[in-house]
Amino acid sequence: MLEFPRWKYLVILLVLALSVIYALPNVFQSDYAVQITGNRGAVLDDVLKSRVVDQLGKAGVQPGSVAIENDSLMVRLTDADAQTRAADGLREGLGENYTVALNLASNVPAWLQGLGAQPMVLGLDLQGGVHFVLQVDQKAALEKRIDSYVEDVRVTLRDNRIRYTAVDRRPDHSIAVNLAADADPAKAREQLAKVMPTLAVEGTGNRLVVRIPEAELTQIAGSAIEQNIATLRNRVNQLGVAEPIIQRQGNDRIVVQLPGVQDTAAAKRMIGATATLEYRAVVDGNAADALASGRVPPEAKVYKRRDGTPILLNKRVIVTGDQMVAATSAVDQNGQPAVSVTLNNVGGDRMFDFTSQNVGKPMAVVYTERIPQVTLVDGQEVRSFRVMEEVINVANISGVFGKNFQTTGLEKAEADELAKLLRAGSLAAPMDFVEERIVGPSLGKENVERGVTAVLYAFIFTLVFFGVYYRMFGLVTGIALLFNLLIVVAVMSLFEATMTLPGFAGLVLSIGLSVDANVLINERIREELRAGVPPKTAIVTGYEKASGTILDANLTAIIAGIALYAFGTGPLKGFALTLMIGIMASMFTAITVSRALVTLIYSRRKKLKSLAI
Repeated sequence: MLEFPRWKYLVILLVLALSVIYALPNVFQSDYAVQITGNRGAVLDDVLKSRVVDQLGKAGVQPGSVAIENDSLMVRLTDADAQTRAADGLREGLGENYTVALNLASNVPAWLQGLGAQPMVLGLDLQGGVHFVLQVDQKAALEKRIDSYVEDVRVTLRDNRIRYTAVDRRPDHSIAVNLAADADPAKAREQLAKVMPTLAVEGTGNRLVVRIPEAELTQIAGSAIEQNIATLRNRVNQLGVAEPIIQRQGNDRIVVQLPGVQDTAAAKRMIGATATLEYRAVVDGNAADALASGRVPPEAKVYKRRDGTPILLNKRVIVTGDQMVAATSAVDQNGQPAVSVTLNNVGGDRMFDFTSQNVGKPMAVVYTERIPQVTLVDGQEVRSFRVMEEVINVANISGVFGKNFQTTGLEKAEADELAKLLRAGSLAAPMDFVEERIVGPSLGKENVERGVTAVLYAFIFTLVFFGVYYRMFGLVTGIALLFNLLIVVAVMSLFEATMTLPGFAGLVLSIGLSVDANVLINERIREELRAGVPPKTAIVTGYEKASGTILDANLTAIIAGIALYAFGTGPLKGFALTLMIGIMASMFTAITVSRALVTLIYSRRKKLKSLAI
């Protein structure tokens, strides 16, 4: 009997319906766009829309639309040239309160997005993407490391009970140490050399100089680039970007290419942000009087709260964002946004020591951010950074704590973004965007067209051959192959896998493997017919005997694909991923779908004397 369970028909129909839904977003092409987001509470409203339209008019750009979409103001444009001119004009006109970024805006209908359907992620070689060039401030990295050495000198002397009157950095990157009159200089030199063996401790008597060798200075500048690259990779992973390109360019630049990014403003903030937290002790005294008179205690510095009122904080930092190993956005016991922080061992020990000695006293949390600025001096662009330091929370220490605690005083969006930055790690040196553009749209379009053409011709040639050679069974094979392509596109779109140019090669190869499976089935049915087996029995026997061979053959191909994906990089991963998805889809369509169609065609014929094969 030629039978096929009804529940399998239902499964096939369900897979077909889901494949159509999740493959459909790929029909809708993205628009060139400029995305505008507010920084630290800046409002997106009709007034801003009017300003944007005015600025676009001054730049000679006619937008397709200007509308608020998903907490951003999106300006849709017709081509890449208009996009570039619009971005330049808006950056100049809107100022620092807004982030202006290039984008590719999706046109997928809302009802599809509500079902979680998104277009397939195309690689940089197909769709193009956002190209950033960042300049690393190596001088700031050097200053940051020297400040760390200064603090290490102070902590070493203090821990070993060696009194000192001053520890200061000099312009030549050395550290001057003035010991107290009753201090032991030999012990000081011994302990400093023990804690910092790569540095040279010189001087006689109570005046010592800690020098950083030239090789160490060079190594600090070079390692700043490498640490920034590692941090950028972590931050891009937080964005969920598939197959990014992050590489060094020259001595002080980093190139970042993000294929198919939909929220470039968020990407730009995440990549270039140098925001972090610092925990400092509060110094007794009237900050307003100290600021007015200029008599600030030597161990203190004046900071501003969010409401603008001044507060005196200790210059010594208890712990910083560099010492945080985990951070998650959470809510406190009052339901307010917070960041749950876990420190490393050094930071945990410092926090434990400080809180143990200061229960009941206030501690402040300082939010620090370096904002890049560009000014014109004699017609030349001069790039610099403005450091913004803001006290976001001051609270009394209610009990002793160490590695784990919460920080409050942030808005929900700030808590989410700060948690991502702390998880990704801090930058060794601040960076400035010196170049930003959308790359490869014309080349990507050509590559996509060529890839689609290759797949189309492979499908047409296969369909014609099977139609001529296997007749009705060839038509069934063609329908199964079309279903196979639909499943591959839907699966890659659903799981946001990246389709690259080598991925098209993997797709064509998976079509070839699907053809092999159908050839095995059809030839097995022919053999049964030549042996005198009745047509319906030949169909059942052909599918049953061929299925095991197909599974064995495709299993070896999947193992090869797994190896390529596990050990390959970039294009090899794209090829392997598409190949594996295509193979699994081809097994389903060749063994199950084609059999369902053949059963549907021939099962109702009571006296079947021959097959069109």
